[in-house]
Amino acid sequence: MSFTPKIAIIGAGPGGLTLATLLQRNQIPYTIYELESGPDARNQGGTLDLHQNSGQLALREAGLIEEFRDKARPEGEALKIVSPEGEVLWNENSHGGPDRPAESADRPEIDRVVLRDILLNSLNPDSICWNKKLQRIEPGADNTHDLYFADNCVEKSFDIVVGADGAWSKVRPLLTDEKPYYCGISAIELWALDVETRYPWLSEYVGAGSCFMFDEGRALFSQRNGNGSIRSYACVRQGEGWAQDCGIDWTKPETARRELVERYFGDCAEDLKRVILESRDELILRALYVLPIGITWPSHPGVTLLGDAAHLMTVFAGVGVNVAMHDALDLANAIVAWKKSGARRSGLADAIKGYETRMLERGEENAQHSWKNMGMSFSKGGGEKMVEMLKGFGVRG
Repeated sequence: MSFTPKIAIIGAGPGGLTLATLLQRNQIPYTIYELESGPDARNQGGTLDLHQNSGQLALREAGLIEEFRDKARPEGEALKIVSPEGEVLWNENSHGGPDRPAESADRPEIDRVVLRDILLNSLNPDSICWNKKLQRIEPGADNTHDLYFADNCVEKSFDIVVGADGAWSKVRPLLTDEKPYYCGISAIELWALDVETRYPWLSEYVGAGSCFMFDEGRALFSQRNGNGSIRSYACVRQGEGWAQDCGIDWTKPETARRELVERYFGDCAEDLKRVILESRDELILRALYVLPIGITWPSHPGVTLLGDAAHLMTVFAGVGVNVAMHDALDLANAIVAWKKSGARRSGLADAIKGYETRMLERGEENAQHSWKNMGMSFSKGGGEKMVEMLKGFGVRG
């Protein structure tokens, strides 16, 4: 007789929701436990691009690719690169959008909240338990695990617990003692809302997609979102306690933006300063953390990870969500293949181990790429290096 596993997915981010969607599509039961109180509990972040061979592939397998296509923004692929002195080094807005070879084309942008809604709406709402903050996991009988939550609820006897719970995963400690560490970069996230009406200059300057400036020890990234806003990230290479120790009073955003410009971007072009100063609607401090590149662990029956919980990397390759969704697809395929092979309990651990081997290799490759991009982004002449790399790929700017 075939065995039906009891599966817990910890976290309702893109990776966890993608896994749930794929399991549901294959009639494999699961339960998602999410610490947020509901789908609208917090802002879900900015925009991201989904790649054909990872994020889009997972959506295609989940039967959601057409809905994604309907809501994605191909024009958001347009890239603009500016030097610290204000020279426009690259501008894909100038010829109607990006013109890239097939292998690096078709990566339309989509707001994170829109992607999350696509995935959430595909799921049985009864399969998601909101406001469930996981406190710890303890071994149960026969390689199962019990989940203990902050509300004193205990859910017992899960055959598979999937940690899709991000950088500070509560599941990861069962597999490894490794913890995220500060990568040396801090970012000030700045919002400008309703830019077409309220900030027309900023809207025109950034363009339809992203605008980047790279320099030694600093960078400025701006991205257009689908809700009529632009989010900019003024980034500096500083120590982990920089935001608290630098003397800028972040509780006073107007003066904080001016001091940020004066101290760290004062010799940049006026247009770049203006990007920071015109982004007046929100200010959020972000210190960036990573897991060690090449992190591994001995496979542990009944527990595994995906996405940032498994291989947290820097944001400078723009692949984090794509890798998480690829992980989810790979794990779902492993479970489905195990089920089709007869679904004997003894084979489940081998299926998870095979998935982890592939997932950890994928994570290491992408983390190395992201770390390399971070080095280029915070180096003198980083913009020129990026342009040469794009030209090497056969891209026209």
